[in-house]
Amino acid sequence: MKKISFFILIICFATKLTAQPEPANYTIALNKFKQLYNNNQPDSIFNMFSPEMKAALPLDNFKSTTLQLKSQLGNLVDADFVKYDPPLAYYKATFQKSTFLLNLSVNSQNQFTGLLLKPYQAPAATATAQAATGIPTDPSITESPITLKTFSGSISGTLAMPNNANGKIPVVLIIAGSGPTDRDGNSPKLGLNANVYKMISNELGKNGYASLRYDKRLVGQSVSSTKETELRFEDYIDDAVGLINMLNDDQRFSKIIILGHSEGSLVGMMAANDQPIKAFISVAGAGDSADKIMTEQMKSQPQWIADGFNRMLDSLKRGKTTDNIDPALYSVARPSVQKYLMSWFRYNPAREIRKLKVPILIVQGNTDLQVTVADAEKLKKAKSEAILAIIPNMNHVLKEAPADKVKNMATYNEPDLPLKPEFVKAMISFLNKVK
Repeated sequence: MKKISFFILIICFATKLTAQPEPANYTIALNKFKQLYNNNQPDSIFNMFSPEMKAALPLDNFKSTTLQLKSQLGNLVDADFVKYDPPLAYYKATFQKSTFLLNLSVNSQNQFTGLLLKPYQAPAATATAQAATGIPTDPSITESPITLKTFSGSISGTLAMPNNANGKIPVVLIIAGSGPTDRDGNSPKLGLNANVYKMISNELGKNGYASLRYDKRLVGQSVSSTKETELRFEDYIDDAVGLINMLNDDQRFSKIIILGHSEGSLVGMMAANDQPIKAFISVAGAGDSADKIMTEQMKSQPQWIADGFNRMLDSLKRGKTTDNIDPALYSVARPSVQKYLMSWFRYNPAREIRKLKVPILIVQGNTDLQVTVADAEKLKKAKSEAILAIIPNMNHVLKEAPADKVKNMATYNEPDLPLKPEFVKAMISFLNKVK
């Protein structure tokens, strides 16, 4: 199936609430949408949009994507209510030729403020069942909670120790990627449930390595007085340095290694500078500054979305934020995160990795939809003595995945799918050589 560019989700990150019954006005709105969609009346659907939706998605664009959707999927046969977490209602949308998860948001005037189709996963593999599908800790490992006190609050994490440890052992600090990703590598807000960091911790423990993974500032059980508008990239670096110092003071550990995934790669390499670190592992780490990476990613979006991002980016380069941002960009560039973006954009990973004076492993999958092999090669070029491991058919969440986007993204919600064995082998082999 060709890639489908469909509706826009207009919603800021909201506090997750207990699921509630389906509101009556959502039922009415959904039934009306189904009727109009099946009768090939995109103009009438458009008339149900809120003013913000109409501004974000012009009628011509909406009509073309709706007609494309109809030709590829056929009629909407049924839409089964899954849950309601205000302001979103979730439905299992069964089309003639495929099934999707339909996210719907309606305002007080019964106008659509959000419509989004995502690949449907069975309940056991969705974020709604995250607690039930979390993988168990390996029996050879004992986990315990840790807390790092900071000036603005506390960072909460999990220390995993091999049960057969004799004397001092190495410890790996695992630093998460971008967005509201927790210590296990999951993010209910983003529909991510891959357990990737929990799995890395298990593999490390089985091979005699302790590990510390943690909830980032403002995520999970970590608490902070820092508001989203006040958050800066340097805050993540400071938190990582604080954890490094905590581990360095712990007499159970012989040496500290940093493993940074995605955005965590840049956080880790900067936190490692001038700290008591014996090695660094970059996993799916960008090779360019984040503004270049995001600009490249925007090329896969409709032109009007990419243009809006570029206007916002030009403003940030002049030191100014953009309050009137296109709702389609709220998830990545809403006004409250733009100063964070400004702080993040100023750092270039290829420049920062040159500063490290420890052994380095750079790992990259060749079916990663977010970071490319070219990024890993840029890091390798900047630090020629680093070891570069390209893992065939490994995606951004370090699982076996094809290049096909839909099938690739489906693994983001397969919490029991194991890590790519070649990744584990490369990681452990590198660690065993660190002196």
